[in-house]
Amino acid sequence: MRIATWNINSVRTREDRVREFLQRSEVDVLCLQETKCTDKQFPDFTDTGYEQAHFGLHSFNGVAILSRVGLADVQTDFGQPGFNKDLDAEQALEARAIGATCGGVEVWSLYVPNGREIADPHYSYKLRWLDALAAYAAGSGVGASQRKSSEKLCLVGDYNIAPRDEDVWDRSYFDGRTHVTPNERARLRALEDAGLSAATDLIANEYTYWDYQAMRFQKGEGMRIDLQYARGITPTAARVDRDERKGKGASDHAPVIVDYNVDGED
Repeated sequence: MRIATWNINSVRTREDRVREFLQRSEVDVLCLQETKCTDKQFPDFTDTGYEQAHFGLHSFNGVAILSRVGLADVQTDFGQPGFNKDLDAEQALEARAIGATCGGVEVWSLYVPNGREIADPHYSYKLRWLDALAAYAAGSGVGASQRKSSEKLCLVGDYNIAPRDEDVWDRSYFDGRTHVTPNERARLRALEDAGLSAATDLIANEYTYWDYQAMRFQKGEGMRIDLQYARGITPTAARVDRDERKGKGASDHAPVIVDYNVDGED
């Protein structure tokens, strides 16, 4: 099974790019993040042969799954916390996660909170969100996450964490910033403790995101923050579709594609 994750940074702006990618990439499942639209505004890709599920509440966040190997048991809550910058207000669930069973594998498209600044409440929210994800994967969550995750599980998306210092173009630039802190990286290790492996370590020396500003892409100043973690299926090959970051109208992220052996055979 071939699974791709792509922070599309507005699916309505880049609908044609998604269609072209589906035609040439031969992916079985495409997980999108930051679709930036409501469910009603999400484009209809079913004419491409893919079923689709989308979770979007307004013009930011938003996640989707497109699958040509089945799409069943769609869910949007694994027990994650909500967020409101007013900590005394209701902490409403954001459109950052959608999961479904695709070809016998439980696949989640995840848009992990950015964290903003280390002193910002959004950073602690990010850590709690990731704690809930690891608890769900480990089967020790609470509330909605009392539902058990599947043995065959794939958690993919924009994690907003660089796993290693080598996954950013200049580690000193990130001193005192999010995305590289020990607390964030510890949450990735918690996923491994829950039995998942970092499938995208197969492409550990390539970036997946380049900021639009300061000509980061042209200078090769990127980050590896789009990741795939899997359990019960074996990654056999992986690549970053760097060409999708090129040209007019590109997202600031490139698709990350991983091939998996799902049935356990050689």
